[in-house]
Amino acid sequence: MKTAKHATLIALLFVVSAAWAGDEEAVMERPSMSASQSRTVSAVVEAIDHETRIVTVRKADGEELTFTASEEARNLDQVSVGDVLLAEYIESIDIRVLANDGMEPEAATAGAVARTKKGQMPGLAAMEQTVITATVEDINIEANTFKLKGPDGTVNEYTARNPENLKRSKVGDLVVITKTDAVAVVVEKKPAE
Repeated sequence: MKTAKHATLIALLFVVSAAWAGDEEAVMERPSMSASQSRTVSAVVEAIDHETRIVTVRKADGEELTFTASEEARNLDQVSVGDVLLAEYIESIDIRVLANDGMEPEAATAGAVARTKKGQMPGLAAMEQTVITATVEDINIEANTFKLKGPDGTVNEYTARNPENLKRSKVGDLVVITKTDAVAVVVEKKPAE
């Protein structure tokens, strides 16, 4: 599914073509784009069984969700009915076309997780970042298409959403796609009445 999202985002942006001024490559600004979205959700703890770790929360729209908190959810014993769970999700993507000095397509993923200390209210922050590079294999300005070779060696063809971007790059350029997903979850004590 992530690959399909990346392919769709690439197709929305891109790319690429040769631009020449006489015998020298024209100075050009290569295509790039960045986008992000975030969502914040809050819910009130309606029920909690500390032994089974089953928690029921009610979102602001009235929807109730029941789940079993994993053993990694530290400090669950600090949570009581009425406490507020807050979660923020952030997803971002950055796509850049760069001159390539011989790099081959690659893919890498890194992540990090942090939790609150023992005895504090439960909390967690997690982030995962994936960087994928692809090389521009072909550009067809007349057909408004371009081909990218990915890390697995597969070459896929895309239609440029903005045909002008095809004129701002060239065959052999490197396309760098950076996708970041982050979440932060905290539980706050029930508000004083």
